[in-house]
Amino acid sequence: MKVFIGPGDRELLARHRLDTFQALWGLELAAVDEPNTGRGGWSSVCRLELEGHGFFLKRQSGYLTRTLRRPWGEPTFAREFRNIRLYHERGIPALDAVFFGQRAAAGGTEAMLMTRALDGRADLEWYNERWQHLAAEGRAAILQAVGELARTLHGAGQVHNCFYPKHIFLREQAGRFDACLIDLEKTRPLLFGQRDRVRDLEPLLRRAPMWAEADVRLLLAAYLQRPAPGPDVGAWLARLTRRRQHKEAR
Repeated sequence: MKVFIGPGDRELLARHRLDTFQALWGLELAAVDEPNTGRGGWSSVCRLELEGHGFFLKRQSGYLTRTLRRPWGEPTFAREFRNIRLYHERGIPALDAVFFGQRAAAGGTEAMLMTRALDGRADLEWYNERWQHLAAEGRAAILQAVGELARTLHGAGQVHNCFYPKHIFLREQAGRFDACLIDLEKTRPLLFGQRDRVRDLEPLLRRAPMWAEADVRLLLAAYLQRPAPGPDVGAWLARLTRRRQHKEAR
């Protein structure tokens, strides 16, 4: 059996006798949404509170992802856990893993991933729903944070592959924002330069129709570290617009 426990969480889990796979697997908790079924198994997510700290406990059985490197499949949470560790190694802001375990079972491979809840943060989707009511300074600070996050991600040689507003979590401190990512299952290496970068960013813009062109320019200015009115930002805006129009036409 493969087991990981975050060093800073070991004592907390031990105090509650939750530092083993079996103990966490056997917890009866309400799911936060409908369990996923398919891929020959199931997958569910629950919230857990321990001593005033929030966590998400994700459990699955026989729910596998197949890739060229792993043609027989591996649990999706195993892939996500591996990417969480990769993000932290490369300095990409992301959620924290508290516990990971994987074991063989009669019904198929079972896996479990526990992460720290991002309490005190809200996703970009939440801010976008209130976009027109935010002060201009607040909107600019959000776009700056998201652009810097994308720059860090791609600069570390990774694409998220689901760079959507609901996967970007923001925290405000003294008028500034910092951003981090969740849902890292589909992350892969950045292999094709600008093409990969455009493909990673375009879905974000497609899911933020409330952003004006000036907003997108501010995001791209932070991403490219170039002036928002300048030709470099204009060229990227044109590429992203063409891809967006192509996707929407389809």
